[in-house]
Amino acid sequence: MADPIDLYFWPTPNGWKVSIALEEMGLPYTTHLVNIGKGDQFDPQFLKIAPNNRMPAIVDPDGPDGAPISVFESGAILMYLARKTGQFYGKTERDRIAVEEWLMWQMGGVGPMAGQAHHFLKYAPQLNPPQDLPYAKDRYRAEVGRLYGVLDRRLAENEYVAGDFYSIADMSIWGWASLWEGQQQVLDDKPHFARWLKTVGARPGVQAGRALHAELRGDNRDKQAQEVLFKR
Repeated sequence: MADPIDLYFWPTPNGWKVSIALEEMGLPYTTHLVNIGKGDQFDPQFLKIAPNNRMPAIVDPDGPDGAPISVFESGAILMYLARKTGQFYGKTERDRIAVEEWLMWQMGGVGPMAGQAHHFLKYAPQLNPPQDLPYAKDRYRAEVGRLYGVLDRRLAENEYVAGDFYSIADMSIWGWASLWEGQQQVLDDKPHFARWLKTVGARPGVQAGRALHAELRGDNRDKQAQEVLFKR
């Protein structure tokens, strides 16, 4: 049996991408918690693995040519694991292009915009002093809605985001999209998006990845956590 992959993780939408992938791919892994509210992401040892001081990251003891390798950035990790296992990347070059298009769409769009929506809608008004900024709230709420509209139209023609097959692109989007209520979105006008959320969310691998240390999720209203997360 292969040595387990070391997963550096905290239960957030970005962390879920990799925990879901590891579960879906059936890869053994050992979880190392990176408490982002306490500043673990700035630990010098972690920075050797993830120089951008962001989780998730992995260390695979059985990397290319059998030598260990560390990988940071969730999208890069997903592509690495999909290549390593030959799973969830499609079967043809056209499939892989579609997977990469929608993976990059998540990395450049849904993740950053939904993250900003969460920040300005949920966290900024709780800061000391409060930062309740209507322009920022409206801007990011609207942009997330636009992106989910794009996704809904795509899913009107495809079962999954890259086509008729489930892929790492779905894994990358689902965690952020599953938090649509906190982003102040509606599903009534996005039936295909709603169908996809339910279909993907019913997968055992997704459920297991989402449940990993779920008890540690907080609302980041603790003053110390705010200092670490939003002022460094």
